Amino acid sequence: MSEFFSIKDKIIVISGATGVLGSAIAKYLAKQDAVIVILGRTTDKVQTLTEEIKNDGGKAFSGIADVTNENQLQEVQQTLAKEFGKIDVLINAAGGNISGAVVTPDQSIIDSDPDAVRKVMELNYLGTFLPTKIMLSLFLKERKGIVINISSMSAARPLTRVMGYSSAKAAIDNLTKWLAVEFCQKYGEGIRVNAVAPGFLLTEQNKTLLTEKNGNLTSRGQQIVSNTPMGRFGRPEELFGTFHWLCSDASKFVTGTIIPVDGGFNAYSGV
Repeated sequence: MSEFFSIKDKIIVISGATGVLGSAIAKYLAKQDAVIVILGRTTDKVQTLTEEIKNDGGKAFSGIADVTNENQLQEVQQTLAKEFGKIDVLINAAGGNISGAVVTPDQSIIDSDPDAVRKVMELNYLGTFLPTKIMLSLFLKERKGIVINISSMSAARPLTRVMGYSSAKAAIDNLTKWLAVEFCQKYGEGIRVNAVAPGFLLTEQNKTLLTEKNGNLTSRGQQIVSNTPMGRFGRPEELFGTFHWLCSDASKFVTGTIIPVDGGFNAYSGV
């Protein structure tokens, strides 16, 4: 592999690393000889994934913190400073949705739960902002580093039902661009910030929403596929190349971008 694309020995911190997307990315990057810091709030899950990567010949390190808890993140940052002295990449993969922040077809916004909306905003927005804020000092020694946030198709094109999640991911897009400019202006070109906007992936988490028990698509699943020019759902491994590229020097002149990996969904007007 070209040295330009190599991520060998890069220290990559992944929040939400025990989730469906986070764990898939962590395992892939470990196979590319990166050192993976598994950051999560559930000790058993973090340690299990750490050991799984090590047993597969990879390099992994555990960090226990809730991404909305500044004190816990500070403790992890201090541990990483002692262990490595720096990090090379921060992937903010923690996020998700809560049922009370969803408005179903038989509901209206009147039925939504403000506490649930607040939690979704905190998990997705604060859960990206706080790790970036606290891990920044680990980039500053060499004025070099990469932040990769996770956006969504619902950021630029709000989807029905997922009101709170769409709003939170729209905020991630804005934060990504703001941080990219801020870091270039304050610290030079070495610290880059981008986001990946995955299309619709069929995983165990959303299978019941998108497919029937017999494997046929639900009406929502059919809507998604019919509005995706490639005519199918994506697979987690189809995100790996984009993350690899963003982690490497091959993307050295790329910052402030939101990169869709979506089978064409974002480009299609429906006509």
